[in-house]
Amino acid sequence: MRPYTQAREVDAEGTTLAELLADLDRQFPGLRFRVIDEQDHMRPHMRFLVNGEQVFDIKHRLGANDAVHLVQALSGG
Repeated sequence: MRPYTQAREVDAEGTTLAELLADLDRQFPGLRFRVIDEQDHMRPHMRFLVNGEQVFDIKHRLGANDAVHLVQALSGG
């Protein structure tokens, strides 16, 4: 996501992962579409980690001090 943010870490707000992604998209237009598809599903090549635990639902609730990482999955042989 660095091409969008120009930074390794950024701050965003939201009580759910969906709200956090909406805030990120307001700050960095186009970022949300890179990680969420047209049906509001997480794209299969992305991994969402909240406090080091993988999350599979964009409705996942977030706490004020949660750390969220968006990681592109690598594949190949």
